[in-house]
Amino acid sequence: MVKNVESRSTVKASKGQLSFGKVWPYEKAPESTDHFTIADRYGLFIDGEFVAPKSKEYFATSNPATEQPLAEIAHANDADVALAVQAAKRAAPAWRALSGEDRARYLYRIARILLERSREFACLETLDNGKPIRETRDVDVPLAAQHFFYHAGWADKLDLVYPGATALGVVGQVIPWNFPLLMAAWKIAPALATGNTVVLKPAESSPLSALRLCEVFQAAGLPRGVVNVITGDGRTGAALVQHKDLNKVAFTGSTEVGKQIQRSVAGRNVELTLELGGKAAHVVFEDAAMDQAIEGVVRGIFFNQGHVCCAGSRLLVQESVHDLFVEKLLLRMQRIRVGDPMDKNTDMGAIHSKEQLTRICELVSAGEREGATLHQADCQLPSKGYWFRPSVFTNVALSHRIAREEIFGPVLTVMTFRTPEEAVEKANNTSYGLSAGIWTDKGARILWLAERLRAGVVWNNTFNRFDPAAPFGGFQESGFGREGGRQGLRAYLKVPFALSPG
Repeated sequence: MVKNVESRSTVKASKGQLSFGKVWPYEKAPESTDHFTIADRYGLFIDGEFVAPKSKEYFATSNPATEQPLAEIAHANDADVALAVQAAKRAAPAWRALSGEDRARYLYRIARILLERSREFACLETLDNGKPIRETRDVDVPLAAQHFFYHAGWADKLDLVYPGATALGVVGQVIPWNFPLLMAAWKIAPALATGNTVVLKPAESSPLSALRLCEVFQAAGLPRGVVNVITGDGRTGAALVQHKDLNKVAFTGSTEVGKQIQRSVAGRNVELTLELGGKAAHVVFEDAAMDQAIEGVVRGIFFNQGHVCCAGSRLLVQESVHDLFVEKLLLRMQRIRVGDPMDKNTDMGAIHSKEQLTRICELVSAGEREGATLHQADCQLPSKGYWFRPSVFTNVALSHRIAREEIFGPVLTVMTFRTPEEAVEKANNTSYGLSAGIWTDKGARILWLAERLRAGVVWNNTFNRFDPAAPFGGFQESGFGREGGRQGLRAYLKVPFALSPG
């Protein structure tokens, strides 16, 4: 299913631009899939083994690039959730009693096996999610392994920063569809390093890499019940976060669902971290390295088809360089290769689902109705699957929906500013507060701006750069708590009251 808004401005190469025409076209370079298989049906991973669901219900997961079904996935009901939580609760005392060195050995094994099977995981993630193989191969899988390596290094050093701290117990974790493997590693690694046991619920539309990760846990010899993975829709997630035996809930996803979870744990003795939506701003000054900034803006919004909570979906450009910057940006957007995610030449893959494509189209239509000018890349889209062209809006007002609401797609809005003070005011004019990017040649200006931007992560002359050692999280409707780094470990520990929160 291909669905696009008719563009009022379709970007084409202008005169004076280097063009090879059809003399040197990109040849297809598909990644092979004959080195792994996908089972017809997957059960739930409870107490160290795959089991059939008590519900006896299954649902299909499909390839968003082709709309072809990939496998049937078990749908966990309340009884299945209870079994998973009970398994984690039984495993908790022995896992907590292990020395940090022993827990680290398991995490190191998981990281090494994950890297050994990296090609398999990259292909599986691309098929189930729609993102390009280049991104899963070069970003998702290596960064997932890094999280296990990094937290393995902390497992025997926790007393150095949090003396007397102990594990919380059983942790319920719910992760989104945009980075299934990475989010699983992002949450499981610190929980295990700190002595907790886990019940993980991946998104129903992209569960395959989390289920394949269970095979890695088995190969690493992880004790039974330490990690349990249950699949299903929002009802399964609700049953998990409401279970009475959880000691902590960690959620990454939409702000709306995050608020529901916050209400569901209110009044209970349950720790909570929420990493929610965002509407990040790039702030580009006239002294910025323009070509570098353009590449950063492209990476910030078109990476993973814009399905990124910290995507740089708002561009604030200093008025004196706006016209030239936008001209060059639109030409760069034209060179983005959209198509088969399994092709190693592809820059941007498929929109993850029909529902997400509908959401993108609805907001883009609203942007046009409100008077913004839409520019789209002149690219041919496949006839099957869910696709949307790289898009940029100019003549955008702060009151427009596209400037206020999270689109979660490959759509950038462009506005201008004259002074640093105006840039801060416009960048902070949002209900979110997850990330921001500053592009300037002046170090003093970077420090001045970073201090005033209400964002949990501020990148300087780069964007979408992640490191397990760096804490990640937001403010306002982007959630609270941090994941990654020393601060992320703190979220999984019961720390004596006298100690600093980290």
